Amino acid sequence: MVRVVVVAVPGAGKSTVLKKVVEKIPTLKVVNFGDYMFEEAKKSLGISDRDEMRKRIKPTDYKDLQEKAASEIAKLKGDLMIDTHAAIKTPFGYYPGLPSRVSEILKPDAIVVLEFRPEDILQRRMKDLKAETAQRRFREIEEAEDIQEHQNVGREFAAAASNHVCCYFLHLKYLEPQKYPYQHAEEAAAAIVELIKKLKGEED
Repeated sequence: MVRVVVVAVPGAGKSTVLKKVVEKIPTLKVVNFGDYMFEEAKKSLGISDRDEMRKRIKPTDYKDLQEKAASEIAKLKGDLMIDTHAAIKTPFGYYPGLPSRVSEILKPDAIVVLEFRPEDILQRRMKDLKAETAQRRFREIEEAEDIQEHQNVGREFAAAASNHVCCYFLHLKYLEPQKYPYQHAEEAAAAIVELIKKLKGEED
């Protein structure tokens, strides 16, 4: 059983990468950490919107939600990719998405950090903002420098979590313009597939 945590800032295109990984390894299950937290927040705190969680919930309650979500995910069987954020931007500063206790409960074999061009992330966020669907999530429109700072903090937090639980740390960085659509997503997916095969002892 392999467990890989994949992190990136909001709007980075992580969902697309994970979808491409599953296309290559159909037995792999993607688990969204935020979904588990949201379900618990709805039940216990009356939260109605995911973006509301990081703005309204007190740090102590947020920590409890994280640990409850991690405990539920830890019960799942099979090979998992856990989709989450390493650093959560709040009105008070950055908050760890993988604090010590959460990392201990999840027991990941590896933590993968995805980093992309801030300009590409801005473009994706603008697309999200303009999406004409009832399900769209609001993504803050920031400066490129702010996004890069968020990526830097997330990388540092993820490395700290990896060090704490003694798991592998893989940093996949794509800071050059794409030569064709989805180039970075495809390359990142291929690198994650290779990592999972190595962890499972299935190297070619």
